[in-house]
Amino acid sequence: MEIELEINGVERTVDASKSDSLLDVLRRNGYTGAKRGCDTGACGFCTVHVDGEPVKACVEPLTKVQDASVETIEGLGTQDDLHPVQQAFVENTALQCGFCIPGMIMRSTALLEANPAPTEQEVREALSDNLCRCTGYKKIVEAVLDAAEKMDSGTAVAADGGRALDSDDGVTTEATCSRTDCGCMEGEQ
Repeated sequence: MEIELEINGVERTVDASKSDSLLDVLRRNGYTGAKRGCDTGACGFCTVHVDGEPVKACVEPLTKVQDASVETIEGLGTQDDLHPVQQAFVENTALQCGFCIPGMIMRSTALLEANPAPTEQEVREALSDNLCRCTGYKKIVEAVLDAAEKMDSGTAVAADGGRALDSDDGVTTEATCSRTDCGCMEGEQ
């Protein structure tokens, strides 16, 4: 059967069987950021957003998300333009093996959308459905709190980790762009 989905902002028609999970179809179509861990919804490695809500894709029947908007880690940011949560994970070295990180980041972005200024306890509770066997969560929690602070202050994050724009005075600080083809440094800023 064919199912209509919007994946990372692009309308897609995907082939699937009635028994396919959302994770099966995402991975088969090249969205491999969501990891297959337990296939029971217990680890959170496969977390993606469906219509803005975090969902464990391994137990989400594909038929349940027909016509939904799905966002995966691949749609969140790029190597050259990281989402603030991704940047905070890098800056806080909030990873070791990296297997759980896509699910952690997706769960964290959903948390910060719903609660832009969470407490440490609220971050821990929000991430309690996502397992990490390597880090002990300390650096992950610090990364989420750091991202919340950066996002709440309105400070844009440049791809190199520096501040792209000081939102209080409109002065560009520490911004660099090594690309020559985008024209981002031309014209009025």
